[in-house]
Amino acid sequence: MDLNNRRQSTNYEDRRGKGSVGKIAGFGGGGAIIVALIMLLLGGNPSDVIQQVASNQVQSSEGYTPTAQEEEFKTFALQILASTEDVWTAEFKRQGLTYRAPKLILFHGSVQSACGGATSSAGPFYCSADEQVYLDLDFFNEMSTSIGAGGDFACAYVIAHEVGHHVQHLLGTLDQAHSQMARQNETDKNRTSVRIELQADYYAGVWGYHENKMFGSLQDGDIEEAINAAQKIGDDYLQKKARGYSTPESFTHGTSAQRMRWLKKGLTTGNLAGGDTFSPSYNSL
Repeated sequence: MDLNNRRQSTNYEDRRGKGSVGKIAGFGGGGAIIVALIMLLLGGNPSDVIQQVASNQVQSSEGYTPTAQEEEFKTFALQILASTEDVWTAEFKRQGLTYRAPKLILFHGSVQSACGGATSSAGPFYCSADEQVYLDLDFFNEMSTSIGAGGDFACAYVIAHEVGHHVQHLLGTLDQAHSQMARQNETDKNRTSVRIELQADYYAGVWGYHENKMFGSLQDGDIEEAINAAQKIGDDYLQKKARGYSTPESFTHGTSAQRMRWLKKGLTTGNLAGGDTFSPSYNSL
């Protein structure tokens, strides 16, 4: 991506090194490896993680000093956040609506949100209760080294996906879906979660379309980076990587094929209204 001379958002809070200690969700031993793989799915609901594991105290990150690379990641993240502000403000205005931007919370290791506590192993997440996106910048390294999904536009997709959840929240879709999930059995709840995540992928694509239209920032290989990232974070791909097989009834984010398809659809159309993942039959997603 060409981000030269692009503005950085000021709508953020840097909590790295501020000693954020609290109750968090976590697994011990070998389970932590599986959590790191399965939950690096972009957009996981932290409360889902909390409900599945015991609460443990985490160590303070007080005194933490960011590396030079992390500071570069910070600049990048704030530029992408600024872009989402520009794109979604314009898109909402076209719909006769007003966009209210989410705040980005940078943290290291663990963090407290209005949705509960979370660790970096849960990946980036959005909390609708405080309208904030949470990001440990080291995740960008994990994308390249652990997931095999490096590249600047792949990292931008991560942020755009979380902001996509905020768009869902502002449009009322997210709250309606969460309300529905509270009345569903486990299988149907997981299917609703998949619909939520695929729509956020679509909105990430819509952002990418308009980002390039506004700024001409996309370069050769950028779209391929994002599509590769979507493929590497499909539920089926991650489950097979972690244990050699997958269980479709447990999927909460969608298969690799689904995630790539909805991201690509958003990238090629740029149409906010084209991301209805709730009306089609589940098997047609």
